[in-house]
Amino acid sequence: MPGTDTQTVSKTRSGRERILDAAYDLFSRSGVRAIGVDTITAEADVAKMTLYRNFASKNDLALAFLALREERWTVGWLQTEVGRRAASPAGRLLSIFDVFSEWFAREDFEGCAFVTSLLEFEDATDPVRRACIVHLVNIRAYVCELATAAGVADAQRFADQWHLLMKGSIIAAHEGDRDAAMKARELGELLLARHDIALPA
Repeated sequence: MPGTDTQTVSKTRSGRERILDAAYDLFSRSGVRAIGVDTITAEADVAKMTLYRNFASKNDLALAFLALREERWTVGWLQTEVGRRAASPAGRLLSIFDVFSEWFAREDFEGCAFVTSLLEFEDATDPVRRACIVHLVNIRAYVCELATAAGVADAQRFADQWHLLMKGSIIAAHEGDRDAAMKARELGELLLARHDIALPA
């Protein structure tokens, strides 16, 4: 799982970059609401004025964090790893859980920031909550693309079901079940078989 060690971030980087890297690490591990502006500026080693010069509010910083999370986590890590491990669409779908299994075993496993933030912001009109939903939709769209390529007839419904397995395994890993990804993979194999999709060799 890619992350940013803010202690190694060069002082030559812009204040915005340092703030966003610090927020990425802190928000990923502890959620948005639990982390205050003072903690972020101390971690980034910048003045509070620098934060507000670059981000109008903490919520604006949270939105930037979620966008960066999608770039680093969804695209830069998950999709890249899945593409590297399997060639066929069905193989890539199952490889999601292989990648998850390694992620769950890490000491710094932090869970899904989109789900965590979604639960933190209960107001349906809140921009942060809406952004979380958009990012989760983007993950399902990626799964839907794989399902379509694999030959699934109702790819959207399949993607919804597959994403339930993904999110459920993450929550189970939070409970301490480090085998959750492999259990979800087994269910995924059953779902593929139900759609008459051949499993990769």
